[in-house]
Amino acid sequence: MSRLPKKERQSLLLEKIKEDPFLTDEILAEKFKVSIQTIRLDRLELGIPEVRQRTKNLAQKAYSQVKSLKSKEIIGELIDLNLGKDGISMLEATEEMALSNTGVVRGHFIFAQANSLAVSLVDSEVALTGSATVRYHRPVRVGERLIAKAKVREIKKNRYLIDVETRIEDEKVFTGEFLAFALSGEGQEVES
Repeated sequence: MSRLPKKERQSLLLEKIKEDPFLTDEILAEKFKVSIQTIRLDRLELGIPEVRQRTKNLAQKAYSQVKSLKSKEIIGELIDLNLGKDGISMLEATEEMALSNTGVVRGHFIFAQANSLAVSLVDSEVALTGSATVRYHRPVRVGERLIAKAKVREIKKNRYLIDVETRIEDEKVFTGEFLAFALSGEGQEVES
């Protein structure tokens, strides 16, 4: 991206942050080929908070909407949620998640982030995963930040078909199709 006029850069900056609210000033400066200070000034002019505050604001709103899970049951940090529609979560890959001799994150952590995000989208007090078809596209390493985005593709009765894609920056690392069931009462049968 070549250097843009200020108004055009600020307009694109708004779009980029709307697409990915986790972009740091450093990453934005690199993308726009300007200094970090220029990005900070642009954000101030546009009234855009820094990344920590953006993340905190989104998370507070998202957690308040979840019905099917308690906040401690969600793997990763829930950032955005529209029940029955879509959601976003973030997970920082830590050493505790990795195989000790390689620094590669174990797949069940990546799956758990995607699964809990999918179940969070179900508009019910109780929701269960019925099945999942997943694919890992590349190994994830300690220190990388996973951004999972989920979208409800279809709802039929109490069945939710949900697609989840997890990325690290612009690179896809995981995709999954989840079938989740909304249960309205204890012992309710799952309709397949």
